[in-house]
Amino acid sequence: MIDIIKEILKQLPSDKISEANFEGANIVLYTKDKDFFLNNNGIIKKVVDSIKKRVELRPDPSITLDMEEAEKEIKKIIPEEAGVDQVIFDPQRSRVIIEAEKPGLAIGKQGSILRDIRSKTLFVPLINRKPAIRSKLIETIRAVLYQNSDYRRKFLDKIGHRIYDGWIREKKNEWIRMSYLGSGRQGGRSCLFLQTPESRVLLDCGVDVASDQNPYPYLEAPEFNINDLDAVIVSHAHIDHSGFVPYLFKYGYRGPVYCTAPTRDVMSLMLLDFVKIQRSDSNGKEPLFSTDDIKEMVKHTITLEYNEVSDITPDVRITLYNAGHILGSSMVHMHVGNGLHNILYSGDHKYGRTMLLDPAVTVFPRLETLLLESTYGGKDSNTPERQSSDEELKRIVQETVKRKGKVLIPTLGVGRSQEIMVVIENMVRNGTLENIPVYIDGLIWDVTAIHTAYPEYLNSSIRKQIFHKDQNPFLSDIFKRVGSQKERMQVIEETGSCVILATSGMLQGGPSVEYLRHLADNPKNSMIFVNYQGEGSLGRRVQRGEKEYSVTNGSKSEVVQIKLEVHTVEGFSGHSSRNQLLNFVSKCEPRPKKVIINHGESSKCLDLASTMHKNFRIETSAPRNLESVRIK
Repeated sequence: MIDIIKEILKQLPSDKISEANFEGANIVLYTKDKDFFLNNNGIIKKVVDSIKKRVELRPDPSITLDMEEAEKEIKKIIPEEAGVDQVIFDPQRSRVIIEAEKPGLAIGKQGSILRDIRSKTLFVPLINRKPAIRSKLIETIRAVLYQNSDYRRKFLDKIGHRIYDGWIREKKNEWIRMSYLGSGRQGGRSCLFLQTPESRVLLDCGVDVASDQNPYPYLEAPEFNINDLDAVIVSHAHIDHSGFVPYLFKYGYRGPVYCTAPTRDVMSLMLLDFVKIQRSDSNGKEPLFSTDDIKEMVKHTITLEYNEVSDITPDVRITLYNAGHILGSSMVHMHVGNGLHNILYSGDHKYGRTMLLDPAVTVFPRLETLLLESTYGGKDSNTPERQSSDEELKRIVQETVKRKGKVLIPTLGVGRSQEIMVVIENMVRNGTLENIPVYIDGLIWDVTAIHTAYPEYLNSSIRKQIFHKDQNPFLSDIFKRVGSQKERMQVIEETGSCVILATSGMLQGGPSVEYLRHLADNPKNSMIFVNYQGEGSLGRRVQRGEKEYSVTNGSKSEVVQIKLEVHTVEGFSGHSSRNQLLNFVSKCEPRPKKVIINHGESSKCLDLASTMHKNFRIETSAPRNLESVRIK
């Protein structure tokens, strides 16, 4: 065993470093020497080159400028046109987070302004983009991190010790085992449990919102013990992948949750909404977990950028790659052992360009085993061409408007909502659809605000629109926020023809259910399903042609007659079609030697596994829940 920090300190002048600790997989050195901080003549770079780990030098908190003085200095240095909004200090870690409307202007040419801030304040500046749409909810989420700065520093140091205390340890008996605690031959509650001699890692921990019988992962499986859990990795924010993570914190888990920054923000919003829906639907029962458990999760989240390599345990190193599914969604590449095996967990992914996102990545350093979703993997699952879906959406909206009806689109809060918003805004701007109001209800507005904070995660066309043409599609005046019950009733009763985007997408609680209750009996109205409808959900039943359903309103039970037109337009899905799944595997570099199929109804998993085996002559399987697979 080698002490990595001792190895680093051997290569540095003995009087220059006041403290050294970990921030997760990164090593942070603090110095009380101002000149050494501002110019160390490439000494730190040599250390990084020698140990091949990320090392950062920061000023010791004792030498940084007083925070009030530092803020005045920062506002003097950064030009007014940059639109500085918030300046938030993280004093224990000698960092300052600066929110600006135009980050490029706050950074300066080749980082000149950042260098100026460093030398005048001795704080390390980090520039964040100010969301174009303000959201109190986002600010609350981020405040959790800033308010717990001292705790975070100790927590990140502890994670580093867990990773490096076994650094360069010889492994004689290496193996990898994957257990399916959810998503085995089913389309919800993704939860995979990776075990090695050194590590216990959960890949996603979701809830099947469409199921009354078995909505939660099998955490009671004998191999799983929350006290031994090293890390949780969340591929993306949808509830069927993230909805059970706070439950782990409720029962004492205090380890890291890895994901991208947009996933952290969107996941927190969706979980808060999930608690709210559970509270209103639970008939007096307490929700699964509380808002405090969600805050605890945020406190323990470590965000990674796409393509950033990070050790998470002594024998697992991960890299997140763009999955093309929703904002910040990632495929998780795991390098296990000392070159033993490389696994790619696809989460949900889209191998096709959408109006919002680039397609899933297909080039990896190494790849032996692929864990692939199969939501639309069955023989009958090919979705229509995107252009025909756009035309179909436009036709339904135009015909409904012509007969003075309203269009309800129940949709997922993240992904499909923003895709539909961009499609409609594009049609209105190009004059192919008349200018009609689009009402946004549920958490869609706050999720859209997060999209405006992370435009670098969107595709090049949208980025160009936002940065070069100053045409942010999300800021169009056709979009109207519905912020209260009173406003919701005005949209239903007083507003003329319009489009209503409301959560949830499967009509499992949320405002979409209320809109349907009021709009269902009018044949002038239309409802369009644009995302997958889980087996057992109200959405799936209505999609299949049910003409009435019962709803409990207080103590009364009421039967709702469905007379509005019901349409399904499938081309907007954030999931790969069957052809896209096959194309993805054929384009993977390198081609995986084994493909394990999950996250799809049983017939789709089995069918896709069989087709891939025939087409690519590679080993395939489709495990059931509670089955374990030895990968190596």
